[in-house]
Amino acid sequence: MASYDLIVIGAGPGGYVCAIKAAQLGLKTAVVEGRETLGGTCLNVGCIPSKALLHATHALHEAEHNFAKMGLKTDKPQVDWDQMLAYKRDSVGQNTSGIEFLFKKNKIDWLKGWGSVPEAGKVKVGEETHEAKNIVIASGSVPTSIPNVEIDNKIVVDSTGALELGRIPEKMVVIGAGVIGLELGSVYRRLGTEVTVVEYLDAITPGMDAEVARNFQKILTKQGLKFVLGSAVQGVSVEGEQATVTWKSRKDDSEESLTADCVLVATGRKPYVKGLGLEELGVEMTDRGQIKIDDHFKTSVDGVYAIGDAVPGLMLAHKAEDEGVAIAEILAGQKGHVNYEVIPGVVYTHPEVATVGKTEEQLKEAGHAYKVGKFPFLGNARAKANHSAEGFVKILADKETDRILGAHIIGPMAGDLIHEVCVAMEFGAAAEDLARTCHAHPTYSEAVREAALALGDGAIHA
Repeated sequence: MASYDLIVIGAGPGGYVCAIKAAQLGLKTAVVEGRETLGGTCLNVGCIPSKALLHATHALHEAEHNFAKMGLKTDKPQVDWDQMLAYKRDSVGQNTSGIEFLFKKNKIDWLKGWGSVPEAGKVKVGEETHEAKNIVIASGSVPTSIPNVEIDNKIVVDSTGALELGRIPEKMVVIGAGVIGLELGSVYRRLGTEVTVVEYLDAITPGMDAEVARNFQKILTKQGLKFVLGSAVQGVSVEGEQATVTWKSRKDDSEESLTADCVLVATGRKPYVKGLGLEELGVEMTDRGQIKIDDHFKTSVDGVYAIGDAVPGLMLAHKAEDEGVAIAEILAGQKGHVNYEVIPGVVYTHPEVATVGKTEEQLKEAGHAYKVGKFPFLGNARAKANHSAEGFVKILADKETDRILGAHIIGPMAGDLIHEVCVAMEFGAAAEDLARTCHAHPTYSEAVREAALALGDGAIHA
C-alpha cells in the first residue's frame, strides 16, 4: 500500500494543475486517472480538439472569403475531413503527452484506473488501496441530455460525438444555444453544413450581457446559422441515417419539426461522480448533484476536498485550474484563494466573445449606479486592415469611483484582450488607469483603451 500526502482523483485541468502545484510545494502526490491519456475532458474531447477544428475551419473561411481581397489568388480549397480529424487528434496528442511529461518532471505518480474512496484517507484503484493524508476530487463533468432525446453518438450526438463525425453532414440541428452548441455549430457551418440552432430561452448564450448576445446572434446569422428561439424540444426520432427534431413554441404552443443528418445535443453538463462511493462515504451533495464544499474546498468528510466541475460554480477549465492551485496551497499550509469575481469566459467563434465581471443586467438588478464605455472595432485600424472589424468593446465602471466592474468584448482576439481588464480588476483599477496606459499601435488592444477613454472625456477614434 503506497502512502501519499495527496491523492487527486481526476487528471483534467483542475486535477493535474492541483497535482503539479502540490508537488512543487513539496507534497508527495499521486493522481488517479482511468483514461489512456491525461488531461481529462478538456484536453481529450473538449477544449483542445474543438479549438483545433475552430482554427482549421476559420482558416478555410479566410481562404474562401478574404484571400482574394488581399491579393492571394488560389483555387477554392478542398476539405479533407479525415486529414482535419487527424490534425485535431495530433493537437490532442501533443497536449496530453505534455501533461505526462510534467508528471514525470514533478515526480507525480499516475495511478492508472478508476478510483473510489472507501473511507477517509484511502483511495482504491482497481484491486489496490492507497493511503493519503488528503484527497482532492476533481472528477469533472459529462454532457447532459433532455427528455425524449437519446444520444447514440452516431446520428444524435453530444459534444464528444460531434468531434468525431464520420462525415460532414448536409444538415445539422443543434439543441441549445450555449457556448458548446455555437462553437461546434460554427465549425460545421464553415464546412458547408446547414445549421439550425433550437434554444428554449428567448436569447442565445444565457447569462451573457444582453447587448453583446443580440449583436452576437446577428453576426452568426449573417454567417449562415439559423436560430429558433423560445422553443422547447419535444423529442428526436431517428429513422435510418436521419433524425427528426420536433419542438413547440413557448409563445403559442405551435409545433414544428426539422429532419437532419445529425443532431447535436448541447444542453449543458453535469458533475461526474459515478463510482466514487461518495454516498457511502457520507459526502454531502447539493440538489443538482454537485459536491457541497466550504470556502476552503472541504467536503463534509474530513480530509476530502473537491474542485472544478464537480462542485458548484462555473464549469470552466481555468476556474478548475485556479481552484486546483488554491487547494494545493491550502494543503501545503499557505493561504490559497480564488477570486470568483474575476473569472473570464470566452466563446471561441469568429469573432470571439469574452466577458468578465458584471453584466449591465446584473448591475441594474442590484441597483448599482454604473456607467458604460464602448468602442467599435470599426474604429480600430488593425481590425479594419485584417477584415475583422465586427463587434465592440464594452466596459462597465462604478459611476462614482470609476472602478471597473465588468467588461464584454465581441471581436477579434477577444479571448486574449479580456485579460488586460482581468488584471486591472484584480488590482482594483479604475477605468482611467486603463485609459492612461500606453497601448502599442496598431493593435486590437487599442480598442480596450478606447472603451476606457469613453468612460471619461471620450474615445479618440470614435
